[in-house]
Amino acid sequence: MNEKIRTGGCQCGAVRFRIRGELGRPSICHCRMCQKQFGNFFSALVTAPEDGIEWTRGEPNYFQSSVNIARGFCRNCGTPLTYRHPGGLEIAIGAFDERDDLAPRIQVNYGSRLSWVETIFDQPTLEDPDFYVRQESIISFQHPDHDTEMWPSEGLKI
Repeated sequence: MNEKIRTGGCQCGAVRFRIRGELGRPSICHCRMCQKQFGNFFSALVTAPEDGIEWTRGEPNYFQSSVNIARGFCRNCGTPLTYRHPGGLEIAIGAFDERDDLAPRIQVNYGSRLSWVETIFDQPTLEDPDFYVRQESIISFQHPDHDTEMWPSEGLKI
């Protein structure tokens, strides 16, 4: 049996997860609660398999945003991680280490979308050939996109 295993976590590495089994449908939600949770135009989520998630380092804290909905986040860095509802648990697509195959296949609460969301990628792009050269000189405290035995790494005080 060749079961797919996926990993991910928050920006600082205090919360990490491992998922075994098939993920559900990736989606975008335009509701105002998701906009606020993510501090963005919408949320991008995918359903975790029932009993398929294991928290391998820490666990999310939860904010009860409505009667049936709890939204999980890292209490250290604030990364939005989960959307828990009566139908199950959804995980933020951006929290996965590997995300290329998790393109959203449906939009929900479309009537609540911001009017300009459909045109954001029509805007000009800024091409700066030196951007990544400058970025490499910055010391980053962001957890890498893979599991680590210990985080923060030796000598790094957070």
